[in-house]
Amino acid sequence: MKFNVSSNDLNQGLSAVIGAVPSKATLPILETILFESEDSRIKITATDLEIYITEYIEADIEEEGSVAIPARRLLETLRQLPNIQVFFEVDSSHNVEFKTDKGKYKLVGEEADDFPKVPDMQSGTILNTETELIQKAVNKTMFAVSSDDLRPAMMGVYFDIGAGDSTFVATDGHRLVRYKNSDFKSDKPLSFIVPDKALNLVSKSLDGDDCELTVSAEHARFSSGNTTVITRLINEQYPNYESVIPRDNEKVLLVDKAQILSTVRRVSVFSSSTTRQIRLLLQKDKLTIRAEDLDMSSEAKETISCDYNSDEMEIGFNARYLADVLSNVDGDEARFEFSSPNRAGIVKPAGEKEHETMLMLVMPVMLNSYGA
Repeated sequence: MKFNVSSNDLNQGLSAVIGAVPSKATLPILETILFESEDSRIKITATDLEIYITEYIEADIEEEGSVAIPARRLLETLRQLPNIQVFFEVDSSHNVEFKTDKGKYKLVGEEADDFPKVPDMQSGTILNTETELIQKAVNKTMFAVSSDDLRPAMMGVYFDIGAGDSTFVATDGHRLVRYKNSDFKSDKPLSFIVPDKALNLVSKSLDGDDCELTVSAEHARFSSGNTTVITRLINEQYPNYESVIPRDNEKVLLVDKAQILSTVRRVSVFSSSTTRQIRLLLQKDKLTIRAEDLDMSSEAKETISCDYNSDEMEIGFNARYLADVLSNVDGDEARFEFSSPNRAGIVKPAGEKEHETMLMLVMPVMLNSYGA
């Protein structure tokens, strides 16, 4: 196998697929990236057996072939090179030599046939949409995905694609986010759970304007531009998330998003490092946010203006969870909906965009009483 390629192009391609290479591989072949010549291009593939990423790179191919090359040493070398041409040559024993006008480097590769086969997606259902839509749905929901191995269904984002719209849901039991978009739909209803690691790679790696999503019984494939990400789906029943969303929320608070977010972050510095508890006191046209740490004898209180005309109410939240939710509110104003201090608070953008709706939920924490 012989080919000539730009170091910048190859570096970008390797950076796109390296996320699928495990840091501690159970099989040595998983520490490599598969190089294959295909239609005057080099196709590179990486996998951890759960996720497969393929990237196409323009190259001048002198001799067809394939080889698996150790991933991290190759990438670390290329990252230190300027934008110059790199000539690769692979012999029959899989020894890899690559040369530039700066020097010559040698690696021992692996037999390409030993590299895991990419899942066959021929029988999957194909949907076409915009890459930006998929990436926005991922970025709006990823923060609420659970990391609890005991609840595997919640360790990914739930896709529910219907005839009228699509719903994307994530929750860790403390927070829940539901993002809906009516621009993405399917004549054949589909629902599946995509692991968070795969979605991180989808968010970072897809490089085209259009995205083709293919879904089979066990895998989902996201293809855009020169990049394809295939992931094994989480084969679990997703929780009935609709049942935890409060329906009768007569208390409505409108507040400047940037102001409440910065206040929550400042005040939370004085909260307990264990509970991260802050309390919100809702009064007519003003919101008081407080925190204290009894162990450190510290406390903080700030009052900001708001639009609130219901009964006075005090409710507690974990500061980090509340800040995460507020960070994902689009627009300048956040809308809170409450029913009582022991029921979840709903957070939305004050103004919804056309074709999409966003609802986030934060579970309250039990307040400990202390003096004003």
